[in-house]
Amino acid sequence: MSGATVRGCAMTSPELADPVAAFVAGADLLLATARRVPDDAWERPGLGEWSVRSLVGHAGRSLTTVVDYAATAALEVDVGSAAAYYRAIATVAHSAAATERGVEAGVALGADPVRTLEEYARRAATLVTELDGDRIVHTPAGGMRLSRYLPTRTFELAVHSLDLGAAIGVEITLPEPVADTATNLAVRVAALGGHTNSLLRALTGRAPLPAGFSVV
Repeated sequence: MSGATVRGCAMTSPELADPVAAFVAGADLLLATARRVPDDAWERPGLGEWSVRSLVGHAGRSLTTVVDYAATAALEVDVGSAAAYYRAIATVAHSAAATERGVEAGVALGADPVRTLEEYARRAATLVTELDGDRIVHTPAGGMRLSRYLPTRTFELAVHSLDLGAAIGVEITLPEPVADTATNLAVRVAALGGHTNSLLRALTGRAPLPAGFSVV
């Protein structure tokens, strides 16, 4: 998938990776990490209430939701940026329903989780390389341009690949477009939440972040 042709998604600024290229690299990263899960580790603790299987299932939703949400074009843009998306879904992102969806997604991976994940990634990569980035897609926060929604999925793929690596005890290196997309988005979400000062002071060694700090 890493060689997929990129079309139709203009970058939002010169410093950012192309949304499609970053998303495909994020999908490749998740697959590469899932392939390193030992056969006897799928039911081990993964993240919070999730097993490794549930964690991978939840991460895989970053692939399947792109396919599902893009199936029918939305009529108008309700959310203009990836950062605004996270602010819009803040009240439901950590709900019991979201946790249960992860469990269900893990079960749906079936007897061969990696093979199922490969199929998810293939379908998502094919779709995003064919669609126009200006297409307005349905999301839980409302209509969004595909090129604005994809960075939210790349962010999830990055974070949960790191979560998975920690759960199975392997070191993960984020590809440059994935790292650039995820860190840029994290900073923008922090800024929308009024946390720029705390973040900058922590990143420059002035003060630790507040206990429990998270941008999502």
